[in-house]
Amino acid sequence: MWQYEKKLQYPVNIKNCNPKLAQIIISQYGGPDGELAASLRYLSQRFSMPYNELKGLLTDIGTEELAHLEMIGAIVYQLTKNLTEEEIKTSGFDAYFVDHTTGIYPAAASGTPFTAAYIQSKGDVLTDLHENLAAEQKARTTYDNILRFCDDPDVADPIKFLRQREIVHYQRFGEGLRLATDRLDSKNFYAFNPSFDKCGK
Repeated sequence: MWQYEKKLQYPVNIKNCNPKLAQIIISQYGGPDGELAASLRYLSQRFSMPYNELKGLLTDIGTEELAHLEMIGAIVYQLTKNLTEEEIKTSGFDAYFVDHTTGIYPAAASGTPFTAAYIQSKGDVLTDLHENLAAEQKARTTYDNILRFCDDPDVADPIKFLRQREIVHYQRFGEGLRLATDRLDSKNFYAFNPSFDKCGK
């Protein structure tokens, strides 16, 4: 279904270790508003999406979110590789290290492991699209928060790229919502959902 090009969507070349920063950024790997949740949300919602244009949109954005997951994994790995024992202790990275060494594990900055409860797939066009609009804004806010703690330009550069993509996704989902609303309005969906006509018969 997809062709995988063996390079990151945007380059990640970090020179300095910073396990403290890695512990924050990991939230965009496996946190509540992270890239793993986004990709699973959109790639799950696509199956029940009735309009081909929106099914394609969910597939495209869901796939791109997987590329963003790959970027976040690369950032966290580069921030934590070759750590000394002293760096692990003084940065507070020891709790993560004990469980995962420097492996990339889907968790929030709080240490809470990833859970499917982070995602929503309702099977209703409007509900799912509104969910996605909110999800993109929450991810953008998380990137804003990460940038507040980031003074390394090698890290800030790809984070700014990822933040910008959240804005673009938000815009695309807004266009998708307009398309869906126009089609549903033609069926008088808001006043009366035609599928309810079968109830009570």
